[in-house]
Amino acid sequence: MLIGAHISTQGDYRKMAAYAQEVGCECVQIFAKSPRMWRQKPMGLDKRTEMQEARTVFDFGPVLTHTSYLINLTTPKPDLYEKSIEALADELVRGAIIEAVGVNTHVGNVPDEDRDAARARAAMAVERAFALADDACAKLGISCDTRLIFENTAGAGTSFGGAMNELTALIDATDIERERMGITVDTCHAWAYGYDVATAEGWQELVDELLGAGALDLWHFVHANDCKFPRGSKRDRHAWIGEGEIGIEGFRALFALVADYPELEQLCWTVEMPGEEPQKDIVNIDALKELRALERV
Repeated sequence: MLIGAHISTQGDYRKMAAYAQEVGCECVQIFAKSPRMWRQKPMGLDKRTEMQEARTVFDFGPVLTHTSYLINLTTPKPDLYEKSIEALADELVRGAIIEAVGVNTHVGNVPDEDRDAARARAAMAVERAFALADDACAKLGISCDTRLIFENTAGAGTSFGGAMNELTALIDATDIERERMGITVDTCHAWAYGYDVATAEGWQELVDELLGAGALDLWHFVHANDCKFPRGSKRDRHAWIGEGEIGIEGFRALFALVADYPELEQLCWTVEMPGEEPQKDIVNIDALKELRALERV
């Protein structure tokens, strides 16, 4: 298991990589474009070279990108739906250019009670986005081989994807090859939604849900964040590791699961913390590394 953080690139991958090394990242999550914009200048292959050079100088592992917060793959509004498909395709191309292992996205919001219809809309959107991305990558002479990773939500409002089985059902509803998709479990979101990830028993229930869907192999990433509010609150407010409602034992319990499920050794953990750099990342990365070391003794 690799541990890192979501960090700013400020448009400069060398600086990003230097910061990643400074705070002890073994993997990183970044935005490949502004998360508050629909469109941005297309990314060129010079960014691939820049990322490769940065990774040569500063040794760190996998890169995961996070998509724009504007994307809504479940919306029935035609204009928003089309813009979301185009934006997701662009994010997949950007991920492919910088050789990211995954492109992390939220699915969207459901304005009505018809979750099946929302899932069908999202599945079609994913298929169309991959088709657009494959064509764009082919024109650049590269492979679009980054995974599309669906992140669970805290369940606030009309959000889609709070439950693990809602994400796995979405993946099953597409005709995209399984190896091109995956799941991120955000611990704060899981707790806020209602999963008891403060205990070993609660983590086992989450794993059992994935196993029941034949989807444990789809779990590739962890957003490791404590939560400021009670379980089931639907409130997404991150806290530093051990300073929230989940607590140290909740994170230690997840590390301990690897003994029973060796496939979880593949997980990349990234913290997404409020606070000042670099302290917020150094402290939380170190806390997780200490827990990992305890489970490996």
